Amino acid sequence: MSPTTPASLTGATLTTPLAPPFPPLAEPRPLGEHRVWPRTFHDRLTAPLPGLKALARFAREGAVRPGRDGLADIPRLPVAPAPLPSADSRTLAVTWAGHASWIIRIGGLTVLTDPVWSRRILGTPARITPVGVPWDSLPRVDAVVISHNHYDHLDAPTLRRLPRATPVFAPAGLGRWFRRRRFSCVTELDWWEGAELAGVRFDFVPAHHWSKRSLTDTCHSLWGGWILTNGDGRRLYFAGDTGYGHWFSRIGRRYPGIDLALMPIGAYDPRWWLGDVHCDPEEAVRATLDLGARRMAPMHWGTFVLSAEPVLEPLTRVRAAWEKAGLEREDLWDLPVGASSVLGGSAPRGARGTARSTTTNPHPETHTHPETHTHPETHTHPDGATETAAPHSAPH
Repeated sequence: MSPTTPASLTGATLTTPLAPPFPPLAEPRPLGEHRVWPRTFHDRLTAPLPGLKALARFAREGAVRPGRDGLADIPRLPVAPAPLPSADSRTLAVTWAGHASWIIRIGGLTVLTDPVWSRRILGTPARITPVGVPWDSLPRVDAVVISHNHYDHLDAPTLRRLPRATPVFAPAGLGRWFRRRRFSCVTELDWWEGAELAGVRFDFVPAHHWSKRSLTDTCHSLWGGWILTNGDGRRLYFAGDTGYGHWFSRIGRRYPGIDLALMPIGAYDPRWWLGDVHCDPEEAVRATLDLGARRMAPMHWGTFVLSAEPVLEPLTRVRAAWEKAGLEREDLWDLPVGASSVLGGSAPRGARGTARSTTTNPHPETHTHPETHTHPETHTHPDGATETAAPHSAPH
């Protein structure tokens, strides 16, 4: 396989070829390869971890959760569960299950990102919105990608529901965690490495973050995001968990033509504590521009209360930042939990927003409580795509 263009994954020819990656992509690693890694990845940190002085300030200020006013909008959080859209090998479809958990349909595969279907995770209050897609409604899962080992991204109870033969793509150093749980096809990758599964390439890319799951394993495994590219050149970026920084422009140069960036916009306040490891909404928009991505779908908000910002603030701020940047409103896929968006056909390589999209209720302006039932309405966009509006609900 030639590593220079995504189209070479299956020999497909694009109407307008992608710019070549810089530097060229590495040859794909074998699936399930056992590798030896360094004991620590501290040298990959892009900011120092908090020291005693920062911990003392954090304990003194105690700003770990929003106040009563910040929690008052929980009933208004957008939730619109709907059936998964149909998808074929030429379709890129995404469904937001909540937090950093997505059901991605690409190249005929169904891929889960950082799957967390649990109601509660260690050290965090229970989720404030329900899981957007019931586990029993999922199609067969063809692969799982993991960004890092924090509990809100690596959830053992959820992963135990998967067949142990499910292919897992994981950061360097995290494979032993899966093999202890009898997963038989675990592919660990370093930054800028990739592997292929059924014509889809999975590339692991850097992030501004860190890893820790116990008192003794700080940065013993790597952290990062994922680029998924199908044979027709459709390309998706899943950021995982990250602060803002120089990696985004480098990722964009090496993986040009990103159709959709799944970007974290929440868990950012207080900035002095979280600014190095979590993007705020304005930084997420800036990162999308650095990537050269055509569209952005926000995530990592409205699910778990992890920090001090008001629960609805990430959505209002990202919409304002997107508009201020002069970007097309239709290219911000601010999905409710449980909603989907679809790009069909082969990947066009023109200006931003030229691909047709079908979105399930992307603009949550009206809300209903769980006991209220409404009938979905169908809306037609000027380009002929349809939008199905489903009711919004969230528990108090």
